[in-house]
Amino acid sequence: MESDVVVGRHVYANLYEIDENIANNEELLRNIVIEAAKLANAKIYDIKSWKISGKKGGVSVIALIVESHIAIHTWTQYRYATVDIYTCGEKADPWKALECIIKATRPKRYSVYYADRSMIV
Repeated sequence: MESDVVVGRHVYANLYEIDENIANNEELLRNIVIEAAKLANAKIYDIKSWKISGKKGGVSVIALIVESHIAIHTWTQYRYATVDIYTCGEKADPWKALECIIKATRPKRYSVYYADRSMIV
């Protein structure tokens, strides 16, 4: 019986007390995601972003990468952001992408979570 391995790494984080000017800057956040993908050795297939107004407004950036996805969602008023990075395969490193995002957004504190999404068949 032939055996295969699917490598899936899912890193996600909550970022607290980020600067409001960062949390509300769609262009900056898009550039951060682009740089994060590059540093993670991931190839962007498409990237979309939206600036949402209103009391609970913020910015959402979602990059569809060949290896899966990178997403940032901010809530400007709360100075809060969530980050979701999922990569498949052995070449892309979601930890490098997260490190880039944390460094660029400069949260006062953050929590990081990891899920192994691999499967051995």
